[in-house]
Amino acid sequence: MDRTHQHLSPPVSAKAPSWLGLYAALRRWQRNQRTRRQLALLDDQQLADAGISAAQREQELAKPFWR
Repeated sequence: MDRTHQHLSPPVSAKAPSWLGLYAALRRWQRNQRTRRQLALLDDQQLADAGISAAQREQELAKPFWR
C-alpha cells in the first residue's frame, strides 16, 4: 500500500490577519519615536560612550518615524 504525503498547513504567522501586521508596524513606529527622543537627550560624553558622532545623531533624528 502506497502512502501519500499531505502538505502541512503553513505556520500560524503566515495566516496572521492583516491587523496583526498593522499592529506590529505601529509598535515599531512608537519604538523609533521613543528611541530617537532618548537619543536627542544624550550629551556629547554619552554619545562618545555609545560610539555615536553628533553627525550620526543628527542623521538619525532627521529620519521620519516610519523609517
